Amino acid sequence: MTLRATELLVEDEPKELYEYQRGDIDAIFQRIDHAPHNHHLLYQLPTGGGKTVIFSEIVRRYLAKHNKKVLVLTHRIELCKQTSQMLKGFGVTNKIINSKVKDLPDQNDFDCFVAMVETLKNRINDKKFHLDNIGLMIIDEAHYNSFRKLLRFFDNSFILGVTATPLSSNIKLPMYENYHELIVGDTIASLVEKGFLAKATTYSYEVGLTSLKVGINGDYTVKSSDDLYSNMVMQEKLLHAYTEKSLGKKTLIFNNGINTSLYVYDTFLAAGIDIRHLDNTTGPDERRDILEWFKKTPNAVLTSVGILTTGFDEPTVESIILNRATKSLTLYFQMIGRGSRKLQNKDEFTVIDLGNNAARFGLWSDPVNWQHIFKAPELYLESLRDDAEIEHNFRYQMPPELRAKFAKTAVIDFDVEEEHKKAIAANLRSKVVIEKSLEQHALMCVENTTDINSARILAKLLGDDIESRMRKYASCLSHCSKNYKEWLIEDYKQKLSLLIGKKFRELNFD
Repeated sequence: MTLRATELLVEDEPKELYEYQRGDIDAIFQRIDHAPHNHHLLYQLPTGGGKTVIFSEIVRRYLAKHNKKVLVLTHRIELCKQTSQMLKGFGVTNKIINSKVKDLPDQNDFDCFVAMVETLKNRINDKKFHLDNIGLMIIDEAHYNSFRKLLRFFDNSFILGVTATPLSSNIKLPMYENYHELIVGDTIASLVEKGFLAKATTYSYEVGLTSLKVGINGDYTVKSSDDLYSNMVMQEKLLHAYTEKSLGKKTLIFNNGINTSLYVYDTFLAAGIDIRHLDNTTGPDERRDILEWFKKTPNAVLTSVGILTTGFDEPTVESIILNRATKSLTLYFQMIGRGSRKLQNKDEFTVIDLGNNAARFGLWSDPVNWQHIFKAPELYLESLRDDAEIEHNFRYQMPPELRAKFAKTAVIDFDVEEEHKKAIAANLRSKVVIEKSLEQHALMCVENTTDINSARILAKLLGDDIESRMRKYASCLSHCSKNYKEWLIEDYKQKLSLLIGKKFRELNFD
């Protein structure tokens, strides 16, 4: 160990650690001290649990006990800088190896290096330099697979992978192939209960996703997501959800495509809402200005695409909107985790789910069997419900504030599947189901208003109920195209407006 590093370790007292962090560090050091020197260990802890704090303390303690060096790998420049700064806070001098570092003439002056995976791989492959005497290699965000390219260069080092979700980003490269075991840290529910994370309240708005296509990476394609989420119906649903549950809250909106995010920007701007858009084509200066605006503006709304899931920390976020569907468990936790930071005046945050994600993965704070996922990722992924099954089990429940507007109507429920069975049994056409549904909706609007305009305004509030019923109706007809399903909804709304007018004319005639 160099004199400079030793002096700093003596001068700087260790930062205060929480009990669960100390327990996990002791468990990790039990493996470092007793497992083979080239053991590969994976450690899981939820976003916000302090993974960087934990492995910084591990580095500090390791350097104090061993006459070897430490290498920390990250995959993004923001994480590289944050990690280096955190290590300095623990009294660990370190050198960042990024694209600007072409050689290492001062290698002997440092006992810890923080490196970008791709940069280090290129320098080693080009024989620009090699790192000597690395006893411990820590891999941040270990569920990404880029680090695999470097393992063969450090086959005598103890490998510690750190992640919130021990599920590989590539199902063809399972994590159990690179790690011998997994240590699971505290759960989200426990960290919330102990006051370390804010509590999430999730509101799910059912969305028909069967038009989405899955790409070669296993997640929904940008093209099919843009087609769905850019249409007027989904834009209205998003704006309604935000107005209903997050109005006035600092909000992050996650989208799958740039086109969708730009549509969101225009929609919210037209509604008089202060909003900015951010994606990976935004220049560094503009990005810095937008993030500074977001930080300082209490009710700011930021719509983004793919760049704020890691390496971004803004504790004042009060609401997360998932304006997208994903098949990635990791991405699901990363997006929601951006709102989970706890502040003195922030104990809770809101999650609006517009992608059936909670139905697919469970709520953010639900228990997860990470050992099962680590050992058998294929079985876990196969066990997830597909979109058709999720949509088949949709059960629309009218919000209490909307139900109050139909107070004079005793029964507002309508079982489309049951009515369809009755129609088939009676040898009737399927469309009688729609006619019955229209009759009920029209009566609901007429019974609870005094004039035709008020009734038609009330009918517009039934959009989610109408969508739910028409989805069920389409599923009863087996194979229906996306265009036909959309036509069913629009045709239903037009017929409902006409039927309301007819009923008021009948009332006036009587």
